[in-house]
Amino acid sequence: MSIISIVQYKNNKEFYNMNMYQLLERSAQTWPDNLYLVREGVTYKDFINLVKARATSLDKAGVTKGDVVGILSHNIPEFPITLFAIWYLGGTVLLLDTNLTPFEYDNMTTTTNCKLVCAEKSFVYKTDKFKFYDITKKDGKVNPDLKPAPVGSLDVATMSFTSGSTGIPKVVPLTHFNIVECTNSLDSMAEWIRAGDILYGFLPMYHVFGFAVEILATTHFGAGVLLQPTVNPKEIMADFKKYRPQVIPAVPRLWEVFRNKIIDNVKAQKKWWLVSFILRRGKLLQKIGLGALVRKVQKPILDVFGGRARLLIAGGAATKPEVETFYERLGLTFIQGYGLTETVGPICISKPTKKRFPFAFGGPTLNNECEIRDKNEDGVGVLWLRGHQVFGGYLNNEEANKEIFDERGFFNTGDMVSMDKNGELHFAGRKKQVIVLDSGKNVYPDELEGMFITIPGVKNVAVFEHTVKGKTVTYGVFSVEDGMTLEKLGEHIAAANKKVASYKWVTHYAMTTEDLPLTSTQKVKHHVVRKNLIDGKYPDRHE
Repeated sequence: MSIISIVQYKNNKEFYNMNMYQLLERSAQTWPDNLYLVREGVTYKDFINLVKARATSLDKAGVTKGDVVGILSHNIPEFPITLFAIWYLGGTVLLLDTNLTPFEYDNMTTTTNCKLVCAEKSFVYKTDKFKFYDITKKDGKVNPDLKPAPVGSLDVATMSFTSGSTGIPKVVPLTHFNIVECTNSLDSMAEWIRAGDILYGFLPMYHVFGFAVEILATTHFGAGVLLQPTVNPKEIMADFKKYRPQVIPAVPRLWEVFRNKIIDNVKAQKKWWLVSFILRRGKLLQKIGLGALVRKVQKPILDVFGGRARLLIAGGAATKPEVETFYERLGLTFIQGYGLTETVGPICISKPTKKRFPFAFGGPTLNNECEIRDKNEDGVGVLWLRGHQVFGGYLNNEEANKEIFDERGFFNTGDMVSMDKNGELHFAGRKKQVIVLDSGKNVYPDELEGMFITIPGVKNVAVFEHTVKGKTVTYGVFSVEDGMTLEKLGEHIAAANKKVASYKWVTHYAMTTEDLPLTSTQKVKHHVVRKNLIDGKYPDRHE
């Protein structure tokens, strides 16, 4: 077994034995007049009072310490208010994905013994499994006699169901200690996020990435969050112009969409050759005294994001090197993070340096460590994690827990990674998705998907292991725009294949004009695509 270890531990007594409501109290005492909910003009001091009022209402509804209370809502102000109110009362928050069905919600609430779900009216349906509470309901006066429940750092703060692109969902309980320690580890971002900053919040807060940046990062740094309940391009652009956020987190797919739209707009003005040249040579031009020219080219593009953007954060999936490079050439700091629901999101964060390789997502954050095990000849191995952010195991699932934890307490992420000479990690793919050919060679779908997605007319692609005529092959399903033909797609695939070793070539593929099924973080659900292929839902094929 080949192992590479990285470890960084440091005690921070301030955070030990602290729960999430106490963390909010500390922030409200430090920055009482800073805006917390930007669009609504709510300060930290105001927010604390709103939380107490909501806690009073939920107390009247029967919520007590130890209860599991669900939140089923888009990114509206009542989401974080209700979140902290449940913690105020000593409850556990069940974070529910807004894209599921009543059947799934019934199963999830039954599994977690959740009897009350705070939801927007649009999600309410008839059920005997639990009761709904209108999350938008106005609260009355604060009950001054209702004090915060005594909550220990090892009490469960949240429960989430893993979605992922493969496998059956499992329940992930995270303690207050896990979450507070994630907040503590965000100190590595202190040079880019400042008190009073505006962080744009259009990532769903029920997902661990949105939860980590929009709830934890803002609270920790005294920043404000500008909540956006839907991913509406026109509304987002209007928000950027009006509120001019300094920090913008998004999944890689959205950063790619923004980049492509910017490039298309510049090309429409017949200026792309000049703009691309200046951006590519920006550092050299600045050295020879032409910095004003570089800034002149950068400004109209930066104005798209409001003109004050300082930090862009990508997470939830791997970011293509060319996308990251594009934003860095604009003079923006672009951070790539890696994490799982089981690690409260970002447990690895990259640090921009001159020597950094694109596509790297950094090393473990404070008080966490990793090992890369069973490396192959390419230096790719399985990532194992241990530390303060790593959860203690799936709810009521001892069989799964025995499989993912070793005797030393390391957690098997199931992700394949490598390490560069700077000590930063690179994502290679999911172990379950690695294609093992009949020859014994390994093929990593992420590498090929990153290559094929650049084909003009291809909207998305899923590469996975499949059997054709009794032979294990690397198969691709391509979501394409109208007008693309199977013959034209085949020509593009053949040209792309030449960029990689012949054993990685995709010579069997299917085409569809429908969108591929995605998770909430815009990752393709490979197992669903493969099932659709087997079920004959993609008849346009080349095999």
